[in-house]
Amino acid sequence: MGHDNKAKYIEYLTSTPINYTCSNLSEHLEDVSPDVVSDYLKRDQITARQVWGLVNGLIKNTGESFLIIDDSVQNKQYSKLIEWVKRQYSGAVGDLVRGIGVVNLVHSDGKEHYPVNLRIYDNIADGKIKKDHFRDMLVNAVADKGILAKSVLFDSWYAAWHNLKLVNALKLTLLKSNRLVSLGKEESYVHLDGIG
Repeated sequence: MGHDNKAKYIEYLTSTPINYTCSNLSEHLEDVSPDVVSDYLKRDQITARQVWGLVNGLIKNTGESFLIIDDSVQNKQYSKLIEWVKRQYSGAVGDLVRGIGVVNLVHSDGKEHYPVNLRIYDNIADGKIKKDHFRDMLVNAVADKGILAKSVLFDSWYAAWHNLKLVNALKLTLLKSNRLVSLGKEESYVHLDGIG
C-alpha cells in the first residue's frame, strides 16, 4: 500500500464507526485486495502523529470547541498472540475481557468529531496508567498542538486531583467553578476554582 492508501486507511478508521475489517476496507480502496490490506497491517503501524497530520487541517480550532478523553477496550478474547492483549475491564461488557486498551483524545466543535491523539494502554511496557495518558495527551493537545478549547469532557474516574489541577492550569473548564471537590481522603472539600 502506497502513501496515498495509508492516508485513505487513516481516513477510513476515523470515519467508519462499525466495520473495521480488511475486506470492508478493500471495498473502499480501488484495486486493493483484502490480503494486501492484511499484509500492510501486519507490517506497518499507524501512529498518532499520522492521524494528527490528517486531521490537523480539518478541525475548527476555536475557543468554543471542546476536547473529549475516553478509553475503550477492543475485545480480542480469541486472540492468543496479539501484542498488547491482556485482561482488563471493559465498560461495554461490564467485566474483565482479553483486549487492547486504547485511550483516545477527540476534538469536537459540537458537530464534527476528529481524533487528535491516541495511546495504547500498556502499563507493563511504559509504566503509565490511563490517568497518565490523560495528562500527557491533554498537555500535548493544548501546549504542543495549540488546540483551542473551552472545555474537556471525560469519565468521572479520570477526575483525580492532579488531573483537575492540570485542567485548571490549562484554563479549560469541566465543572461549574462552585463545585466542591476533595483532594484526598483526609482532606476537606474546596471549591474547584480554589485548586491552584
